[in-house]
Amino acid sequence: MPTILSHAAVPLALGLGLGARVVSRRLLVAGIIASVLPDFDVLAFHFHVAYSDALGHRGISHSIVFAILVALVTLLLASRLNTTRKTAFLFVAICAVSHGVLDMFTNGGLGVALLWPWSTERFFAPWQVIEVSPLGIQRVFSQRGIAVLVSELLWVWLPATITCAVLSLMRVFVSRTLEKRKSVDKQLRER
Repeated sequence: MPTILSHAAVPLALGLGLGARVVSRRLLVAGIIASVLPDFDVLAFHFHVAYSDALGHRGISHSIVFAILVALVTLLLASRLNTTRKTAFLFVAICAVSHGVLDMFTNGGLGVALLWPWSTERFFAPWQVIEVSPLGIQRVFSQRGIAVLVSELLWVWLPATITCAVLSLMRVFVSRTLEKRKSVDKQLRER
């Protein structure tokens, strides 16, 4: 898995790129929580649940179904998140499912049960370019952990930053185009 810090890259990139008019600050926080929530499945280790079990690490909590369930809860809280129900659902669903997708690009573990309950198979992406993070915060700051962070800078944060920049530029372009259109419409009406 990427570190818990890097799972937040997707909601940050999308939320900041789309802007506060689309993704409120509260919705952005909900998206960040949704993006890290699946890794709370590591608590199953304390209850002696096997890694390979459906309730184990990268199991049910990393599935598309889990992401949809988290998004459905958020849908109910849309007004508190200062957004529409549709926006709350879509944003949080994307953020939650991004967790499993990022984990599929790591080079360790047992894969991700993305299609649970239809399949218990665990999947990896064709390219496993992200160094798998060691479990435990102390290990993240070891020499191996530093290698993981460097890998995440390249394979998670750089693409997220580019995505954020492209979305921001598109938002500015659309806004300016709409302003120009309104100006032209106003001039035509005044004639």
